[in-house]
Formats: sequence, structure tokens, C-alpha cells
Amino acid sequence: MSEVFKGRLAIIGMGYIGLPTAVAIATRGIDVIGVDINPSTVAAIARGEVPFVEPDLAVAVSGAVAMGRLTATTETPEADAFIIAVPTPFNEDRTANLSYVKAAAEQIAPRLKPGNIVVLESTSPPGTTEKVGRWIGALRPDLRMPRNGDAIADVFVAHCPERVLPGRIMIEIVTNDRVVGGLTPRCAEKAASIYRLFAQGEILLTDAASAEMAKLSENAYRDVNIAFANELSAICESLHIDIWEVIRLANRHPRVGILSPGPGVGGHCIPVDPWFIVSAAPELARLIRTARDVNDRRPHDVAAQVVAKAERFRSPTIACLGLTFKANVDDARESPAIEVVSLIAKALPEVEILVADPYVSTMPELLKGYGNLRLENAHEAVERADIVVLLVEHEPFRALRHTRLGGKVIYDTRGAWR
Repeated sequence: MSEVFKGRLAIIGMGYIGLPTAVAIATRGIDVIGVDINPSTVAAIARGEVPFVEPDLAVAVSGAVAMGRLTATTETPEADAFIIAVPTPFNEDRTANLSYVKAAAEQIAPRLKPGNIVVLESTSPPGTTEKVGRWIGALRPDLRMPRNGDAIADVFVAHCPERVLPGRIMIEIVTNDRVVGGLTPRCAEKAASIYRLFAQGEILLTDAASAEMAKLSENAYRDVNIAFANELSAICESLHIDIWEVIRLANRHPRVGILSPGPGVGGHCIPVDPWFIVSAAPELARLIRTARDVNDRRPHDVAAQVVAKAERFRSPTIACLGLTFKANVDDARESPAIEVVSLIAKALPEVEILVADPYVSTMPELLKGYGNLRLENAHEAVERADIVVLLVEHEPFRALRHTRLGGKVIYDTRGAWR
């Protein structure tokens, strides 16, 4: 019978992955301590509240805290297992910034005792889990760290990348298959015992480097396919062809499934993770690099289209709908919509631009320096606008009546109003 974890668990990082993971485990009867450097995040969790919007998470956090199974702190405690769920952004040269992962490993090291499990969930380049083992080993020479070919270890180190979609995290964290890669086979098995607590999907055991590369490959695959759609959209725009009609017709082929284009690619994974592959093998990752370049260029293409439409007017008002990176969440990380608005505001400094998003209550930092931008509710923005630009297909925007849009120039980057 497969082993199932029993003990006390600490999760380092109470963000979009760490907190849902903590709740999923705490509601299975395990004591979970959430650790975060942000005191306001810790205070919110202690009150049973969530610091960001994610369907079904608020109720789950409130319940786990009320049961006494989930607590939060800014200090790393002693525990039987530790999950690292901290950010892994990229540096200016687009290599992975592992400083948060290293800091988490260094916080964990003094608390470790023989038999403990350390799992890295943060998306990382191949070799990062091995580095975690080395960083801990350097601080704890009294502990035997796992090594290939060595079946004996005091601490078990593994990688289990997250693979959930914002807006569906509480569903997918339970139903999706999980990949668990250990520094040794025993490490993989010990880490898998944690995920057996709540994961209904299949748990696939492998080595740590393969698990790391599999996660990067998933996001690079998505990025390449989105880049094809975005490049096709740019071509159709230049030829005055309806991209949505082209995709509708092409996708009737039994082996074709072109994705929907958009204003770019955002979020914490797809715009970042492919660069980890590129930096690992820069001479070989030509297609992956090109896809990143296409998708990074897309906000500039969209902004240029809007500016061209504005030139038809003497003094237009533009409404830009949406600031988050995807629909129906408040997550604005790497949001292409914000970049599009910034580019339009810079190109048209004398034009009034009204920005609306039901999930954003304050102007993002990148947009605060523009005097021609104003945050407004969607109905007011659309009512006053000559040009309406849909950047994010939030449900309230989808529901806008076509009568409200009549007589206006519409640029629907998502195809939501077709």
C-alpha cells in the first residue's frame, strides 16, 4: 500500500499556489503552518481571510482556520515536511532568479531533523532541486543529504511543480495529475505521500530534473501555440481578414485546433518559464525563443492598432476594458493588458483614456505616471468612449449589451463580442 503522509507540514509562501495547497492539505486533517514574509498576508489568513481573489478559496480558508488546522506566521517553524512555494521570476538577462528559493531553503535548514521531507513546488530550471539539497547540506553538514545512487539519506528532497489555472485552482489542485521528481526514488516516494492526501489525479514519480523540465515544457508548449495564434492574428489584421472567421473555419479540420489570439500573454508562468529553457540551451531553443518574442511583441501590435483607430478622430475618448492577465481573477502579474494601456497612453498623451476592471480598485503602478488615464466603471467608460478596446473578457464585459456599443469603434482583442 502506498505511503500517506502523517505529521506537521509547513508551506513557505502563501501566494496563489501556497495558500490553496495549504487549504487542500489542512482540510484533510493535517496541521499546516503557512509561512510568509508579508505580515498583512499572515494577519489576513489568521482571520480566515484571503489576500487575493480565487473562486471557492475564501470559504476553504475560513473553514480550515476555524477547524484549527491552518495557522500562519512570518517565522519558519519546525515541522515534519516543508513545501517551498515562492516566486521564481527572471533576472534582467531572463535567467531564473532563485533568490527566493535559496532564502526559503536557508530558513528551513535550521529546523530540519532526520526523516523530514522538503518539496520544491516553485517552477524552476533543471537542477534547482539539486541546488536546494546542496544549499541545505552546506548549512547542515550533520545531515546526510540525498544523492544519486545513494539510498541512505536523513532528509528527502523532491520537486512537485504546480500545474493549476488561476480561476480554477481549487478544482484543479485536486483533480489534476501530479508529477513528483525526487533526488532519489525514495525522495520521490516520500514527497508523493504528501500529495496522496488530497490529489485525486494520478501521481507520476520521476527524477527531479525531469519533473522540472516537464513543467517548463508544459508552459512552453502553450506559449508556442499562443504565439501561432497571435502571429496569425497580426497577419490577418494586415490583410484586412477576420481572424475569428479564419480560426472558425480552420478548426473544422479534424487535426487542427488553433487557439484564440489576444493582446499578449500574462500570468506568473507562461511569460516566464520558457525563458528558463532558453537560458539552459540558448543555441537549441530557437522556436521557443521566437514564440516568446512574438508574444512579447503582441501588446505593441495591439496598441498600434488602437492608435491608428484614434487617428480617425479629432479628439477621441478611449475606453480600455480589463487590466488583469486573464478573465475573472484579480491577478495582474505580467498582464499584457496593462502594457497595452501604457503604450496607448504614451503614444496619445492628449487623449483621455478611461480604464475599467471589476477586479482592480486602484491604478497599477505602471500606469500611475500618465495624466491622461483614469480608472472608471465599465458602463461610464463605454458610455463616454468613441473607441472601446476589450483587453480582458471578464464576465461583466461579456454581458455588456450591444446597444451600449452601437456607434462606437470596437477593437475586441478576445473575440468575446462576436
